[in-house]
Amino acid sequence: MDATSGKFSGGEIRLGSRGDSYYEYLLKQWLQTRQSEPELLAEYEAAMEGVKKYLVALSPNQKLTYVGEIQQATSDTPYFNPKMDHLVCFLPGSLALGATKGRALSDIPPAQLSARNREDLILARELAETCMHMYLDTKTGLSPELVYFRHIDPATGKEAEFGKGDQLVQPSGDILARGNDRHNLLRPETVESLFVLWSITGEEKWREYGWSIFSAIEKWAKLPAGGYTSLNDITIVPPIREDKMETFFVSETLKYLYLLFSDSDSVPLSQYVFNTEAHPLPQFSWE
Repeated sequence: MDATSGKFSGGEIRLGSRGDSYYEYLLKQWLQTRQSEPELLAEYEAAMEGVKKYLVALSPNQKLTYVGEIQQATSDTPYFNPKMDHLVCFLPGSLALGATKGRALSDIPPAQLSARNREDLILARELAETCMHMYLDTKTGLSPELVYFRHIDPATGKEAEFGKGDQLVQPSGDILARGNDRHNLLRPETVESLFVLWSITGEEKWREYGWSIFSAIEKWAKLPAGGYTSLNDITIVPPIREDKMETFFVSETLKYLYLLFSDSDSVPLSQYVFNTEAHPLPQFSWE
């Protein structure tokens, strides 16, 4: 947004970079204030309805549910772009939090879950599975920074064209990784969602997915002299190392992995809210 005029200056609608934290905080600020600011919940729910209506798509072969982008949204010719940043993998956790308010499903009578809550939990699980495919389908078991999905244009019935440099991470799959997007910075979004889904559902597979990611990090990103490094291209083995460790790897990625394998109530999500840098903040009341 233009800081002077307050008007939109771009034409993209996205839940990836430059947009993710806004959508994350609509829900989390409402939870942190013990659900005392209904306008935040209303904005979150309206945003998620828009996401479901305009951004959620299904890939043709692997049937992966993903969140794309709208390009040129402020023009007369907007179009859907089947691109999904790894950053968007925060969304499964947010949807699950919104559906249960951080409470474990085992503590919630089924009658207390609305149709919307159940729908959001289904979408959360489906998106988390897609995020895991971004890891498990590559040779290294680690995700690219962002991916594109094979996409059938509903208007023409034809598959969108991609460039010669695009590479399917699986020959018969739907996930494409372009040359400049194949690096991995050891980002936290997927493991955050795995931690949230484990805490809420108690389903063991989220821990198994987390262990797969941790094992791949240990195998490819750990340096003999100590520390971990970003990787240049996760589609080749062994990947080229960058000799650079992002601070969010320690403050977020490792923290969420630690919590994923800790007791499920070590930081109860019904009492604490993790901000976008993984700091656990207690819920509070204005009174």
